[in-house]
Amino acid sequence: MRLSELSKDCCDRPQDESEVVLQPSPGIIYKMKKKRLLTGDRPTGKMHLGHYVGSIKNRVKLQDDYECYFIIADLHMLTTKNTKEDIFAVRENAYEVAIANLACGLDPTKSTIYLQSAIHAVYEMNLFFENLVTVERLSRLPSLKDMARSANISEMPFGLLGYPVLQAADILMPRAHIVPVGKDNQAHVEITREIARRFNYLYEEIFPIPDYLVEGDTLIGTDGNAKMSKSLGNTIYLFDDEKEVVRKVHGMYTDPNRIRADIPGTVEGNPIFIYHDNFNPNKKEVEYLKERYRVGRVGDVEVKEKLATAINNFLDPIRERRAEIEADSGFVEQVIYEGTLRTEELANETLMMMRKAMGLTGVWNKFSRKARKRIANQEQEAVSSAVE
Repeated sequence: MRLSELSKDCCDRPQDESEVVLQPSPGIIYKMKKKRLLTGDRPTGKMHLGHYVGSIKNRVKLQDDYECYFIIADLHMLTTKNTKEDIFAVRENAYEVAIANLACGLDPTKSTIYLQSAIHAVYEMNLFFENLVTVERLSRLPSLKDMARSANISEMPFGLLGYPVLQAADILMPRAHIVPVGKDNQAHVEITREIARRFNYLYEEIFPIPDYLVEGDTLIGTDGNAKMSKSLGNTIYLFDDEKEVVRKVHGMYTDPNRIRADIPGTVEGNPIFIYHDNFNPNKKEVEYLKERYRVGRVGDVEVKEKLATAINNFLDPIRERRAEIEADSGFVEQVIYEGTLRTEELANETLMMMRKAMGLTGVWNKFSRKARKRIANQEQEAVSSAVE
């Protein structure tokens, strides 16, 4: 199905909360309201199995229960990657983020995918929220120091320190109720909750206080030393071809104490069995491999061959869906474009609510009314003088 056939349905969503109306019998109407959800990814490169386990799998399930907004967070990327080359790469990386989510099952008729930097209202919201939190409060977040260390940044940039404030603007922009996050980002959502409470107290109760929903597990990298990460080169990408998957699986880290197949091995914490548990649907086969591995009756080669087969079977439909999507040229771009337009409309609505609550619109309106009146009088006087 082409997006053009779906666009009317996508654009006809209510502004605040989507409603499903059930009418089982005459005169009785039940309304079920969906809460809003926001989550997303920074466009820093291709998506891998760690992204699927940690977030994408969960998103596909949640899109049926919530009105979902998925952000391509290119402004957040600037906090650690801000060279001209980094910014130019967003064009390709944003496409990769979107097509990976779509190929894994995200439905553009149920979910909105948008580009963060195109939502100008978020810039202004970020400025307002910066005044509702202290530097000391932000400095207590250990995750910011970890991000700086991972990016080889010796001194904390102002933008990185304010990362959670921009996140708050993203979350509160659609007035989201639910935020799926990893365990290391729960503290960031707490900053958002504090900012929302502070704004509601100072001005007007506009924002729901969002709850966080802890997402899936962290997937260890193929090297066995850390979580899967592009920067560490320990990834299996969602669109790797079959041969590349086989090559990477056969190079995976296993039990270092097991130098021969007849030596009993450790299953717990072993990356190849963690991957089997995540991607091999044949649970009997997995349990049999574990039993044999523990007593030294199966070699790593056989275990890895079966794992490569399981991962390729898992990735086959994802790769096929990508091919189908790309056969319809411009589909991905239209999903992002229309999603961004819908989000922009919602963001402008939220920003206007904020400005009115804060009294900022009254200041400008007072000046502009008097100025327009004076300009009109001047024009009238000029016309009268010309007639005379």
